[in-house]
Amino acid sequence: MAGNRPSLIFILMIDNGFRYPFKTGTVKLRGTGIINFVDEGSGNHTLIFVHGLANYALGWQKNIDELRSHFRCIAIDLPGNGLSEAGDFPYSIQYFSDVVIDLVRHLKLQQVVLVGHSMGAQVAITAVLKEPALFSKLILCAPAGFERFSPMEMGLYQATLNFFDIFSTEENSLRKSLRSSFYHSSHQADGMVNDLVKLMHKQPLKEYRRMVEGCIHGMLHEPVFNSLHLIKVPTLVIFGERDALIPNKLMHPVTTRKIADEGAAQIPDADLHVLPQCGHFVQWEKARNVNELIKGFVAH
Repeated sequence: MAGNRPSLIFILMIDNGFRYPFKTGTVKLRGTGIINFVDEGSGNHTLIFVHGLANYALGWQKNIDELRSHFRCIAIDLPGNGLSEAGDFPYSIQYFSDVVIDLVRHLKLQQVVLVGHSMGAQVAITAVLKEPALFSKLILCAPAGFERFSPMEMGLYQATLNFFDIFSTEENSLRKSLRSSFYHSSHQADGMVNDLVKLMHKQPLKEYRRMVEGCIHGMLHEPVFNSLHLIKVPTLVIFGERDALIPNKLMHPVTTRKIADEGAAQIPDADLHVLPQCGHFVQWEKARNVNELIKGFVAH
């Protein structure tokens, strides 16, 4: 097995009683505070999982549970998220991609498959474009960055978010966003929401809001669509057919399939799967299907 492991903590717990049910490691990287990451399993390939907006490493729990029997599975809490420290960080797509790249180098990993969900997929695309030699394959679950926004749409999108924030709290916004990520039962999100609400209160709400706003600004203003043709590694793309978040239905009244087809068509070596009866949180709602697709893709 390639790579050096830091000392591992079997269960990490913060003051409010929140626990991670996996082995975890911590590291301080260039331009970060303490970064927390899940580190489970072993194998010839290492999967690095990157979560989406205002989420955490356990957004990949159903995948790590299965895939750690086949691969080393590392799931990062991005700065300001999960159990990683918050701070005066830029919270941009470029910044997060540098953190992922630095983690790969720090752990001296080889045969790395980068796996991203939603915003995390846009981060993963950016990392692979910057340092293609570090990664052997790329997996994108409901990727942000396939949908394109004009300058006018970006302004409208941000203004709409700011307007609704007047009438909502961070906690209510988080609950609504996560529940809309599932097609079948919104109750699938309840445990995750409860975790993330606890983690939200680790930092002042002003700082939490700054992190979320920075991430949204990055997704809108650091586009990747026009660079997808430069991706040099084999890429697996997975969408849920009933994704309620991609595309933005108010601005782009088209199907998720259309967005998926247009984005995947730009990538030279892409394998696209659109799973029926499934929403935005595809790796959780259809974990068995996604795990089988990942195993086949990595082994091929």
